[in-house]
Amino acid sequence: MRDALRRDQVRTMDWSLSQVYALVLGIGLVLIGVAGFAADASFEAGADIDGGLLAGFEVNGWHNLVHIVSGLLGIAVFRSTSASRAFALGFGAVYGVVAVWGFLAGDQVLWLLPVNLADNVLHVGIALLGLIAGLVDLEREDAVRHPAR
Repeated sequence: MRDALRRDQVRTMDWSLSQVYALVLGIGLVLIGVAGFAADASFEAGADIDGGLLAGFEVNGWHNLVHIVSGLLGIAVFRSTSASRAFALGFGAVYGVVAVWGFLAGDQVLWLLPVNLADNVLHVGIALLGLIAGLVDLEREDAVRHPAR
């Protein structure tokens, strides 16, 4: 039992920052997506969409589905270092665009997802964390491949 615990601890410590990002963000997004249906399950679209509030964040059915699908993708890739890195960098870039769109439009993204200031700030944080995780892992991989640099 003690040896098995040590092996699990070592295995966990070997995770890259991108793997942790993919798993934590994935689980969080799935939970938020499911809970979001209690706040608003409507599938409205258009420039004037309004959503329900979930802990101060604006959501609707489309927003909830995006959270669930995105979260499941993060969970699906977290075991692979390279896939997690691609997920972190990709989601960092996508959430960066979503945040800019949200700040510029003020109340929606893609005419499907209602957003408010809290959403936009959170999207900036998710973007920055993803980009940092992915870039740190790229640098770490480069250092392992080319130790003389």
